[in-house]
Amino acid sequence: MLNQEMPSYIGRFAPSPSGPLHAGSLVAALASYLDARVHDGRWLVRIEDIDETRSVPGAAQDILATLAALGMRSDGPVLVQSERKPRYQEVRDELGAHIYPCGCSRREIADSRIGLAADGAAIYPGTCRKGLAPGKIARTLRLRVPDPGTAGELISFDDRWLGPQHQHLASEVGDFVLQRADGFWAYQLAVVVDDADQRVTHIVRGADLLDSIARQIYLQSLLGYATPHYMHVPLLANTSGEKLSKQNGAQALDLTQPLTELQRAAAFLQLGLKDVRDVEDFWQQALSAWDTRFGARY
Repeated sequence: MLNQEMPSYIGRFAPSPSGPLHAGSLVAALASYLDARVHDGRWLVRIEDIDETRSVPGAAQDILATLAALGMRSDGPVLVQSERKPRYQEVRDELGAHIYPCGCSRREIADSRIGLAADGAAIYPGTCRKGLAPGKIARTLRLRVPDPGTAGELISFDDRWLGPQHQHLASEVGDFVLQRADGFWAYQLAVVVDDADQRVTHIVRGADLLDSIARQIYLQSLLGYATPHYMHVPLLANTSGEKLSKQNGAQALDLTQPLTELQRAAAFLQLGLKDVRDVEDFWQQALSAWDTRFGARY
C-alpha cells in the first residue's frame, strides 16, 4: 500500500442507468474500486443519467444494490447528473466566447464532414463558427477548439494502462457539442464538471471512453480545473467481438453467484488469483494482486 504521505486519492465509478449492471461494467467497477482501495483513497459512485431518454426506471437503484451485494459501496453521497442541470448551465455561462450556437443537422454535418473521429462520429467542419447562416436556427451549442497547429490544439497525456496518448483536437475531433439539440447537456461537459466538483483525482474506466479524454482535458484547461490521472482498462467483448453492453444484449449479473462474477472480472483483468475460497478471500487476493501491478503507478 502507498503510505499516508501521498496526495489524497478520490476515484469514482459512473454507470449509466440504462439497465442492470453486467459483466462488462463490473470489470470497470472492480478496477476502479481496487485502485482506490490500494491507494488508501475514497471511491465514489455517480449515476450518469444526463441522457434521460436512455434511463430505465429503477435501474440506478438496482445498480447500487448490485454493487453493495458484491462488496462495493460508495464512500460518499451518490451524485445524480439529472439533478445538476443548473450547475451545468452555470459552467456553460462561464465559457462565454468559447462556445457558439450551431444550426447544422446531422445530415448536413455528415455531408460536409472533414473525416471521422476515432469513435466513428463525423468531425465537424466548423460551418457555424462565424455565425449562423441566414434562416438557420440554433440547434446545439458547440465548444470552439484551437485552430490546427496553435497552442493547446495537441492534447497529450499518459494513461496508466495504455501509456502515452496524443490527439489533435482540430483535425481529429473538431468543435464539439456541449448542449444537444434536444436540450440535454452533453456527456463531455457534465463529466468534466462532476469530476471537478467531486474533486476526483484518479479515473479508472473502460477503454471505449479513451477518445473523450482530449476533449475533457481541453475543457478542464478552459475552466481552470485540475486534470485527473487516467487509466483505461480493456473492454469485455461479446461473441461477435463487440463491446459487451446493454445495447447488444448483455445479461445482468447473477447475484446468486457473487464469487463467480467477481472472479470472472478479475480474470479478465489478469489478476491471476489462485484457489479463492470465498468473497472475503477474493477481496484480499484481488487487492494484493492489484497492488503488485499498479500500487506504485500512481
